[in-house]
Amino acid sequence: MRLFFALWPDSDTRARLAEAAAWSGRGARLVPRENYHLTLAFVGEVAESRLPLLQQIGGEQRAGACTIKIDAYDYWPEPRVLVAIAREMPAALVELSARLHERLALENLRAAQAAAFRAHVTLARKVAQAPVLKAMSPFHWSARSFTLVRSDTSGARSVYTVVGTWSLLDETAKS
Repeated sequence: MRLFFALWPDSDTRARLAEAAAWSGRGARLVPRENYHLTLAFVGEVAESRLPLLQQIGGEQRAGACTIKIDAYDYWPEPRVLVAIAREMPAALVELSARLHERLALENLRAAQAAAFRAHVTLARKVAQAPVLKAMSPFHWSARSFTLVRSDTSGARSVYTVVGTWSLLDETAKS
């Protein structure tokens, strides 16, 4: 099974992301709105027998809830994707991603995070050429939980299934 830890948007945030994706251009394959997510740590292919360990890792995390300001578009030429990004990331989000990567590395499930964490949501794939990026109407995403998600890419389009969800803590309850 192919797994990753992510923030899973609520319906209002999902609608705002869909609005943001609407202008992505001809030829691009829009990501279905039910697949929007913000990856915290990609696990990759693991045996189903490792799922309980991954759920345990998720449950061990103590991270604060946060608000993410999605405020710009970016185009990444290597994977040919259009993404919505947060130019400034909440410290709690960066810390959660780092702790997940460290814990996965301890279990030999994934190497420690190699590149700097970039909070983003993929809006469109197979973008043939770099679009002229327009200004985005910023919006806020109130992250109150994170998830472990299974990705099935065997069909015509990816299907994501949440297999675990954990609450993020109010700042006063974090310690």
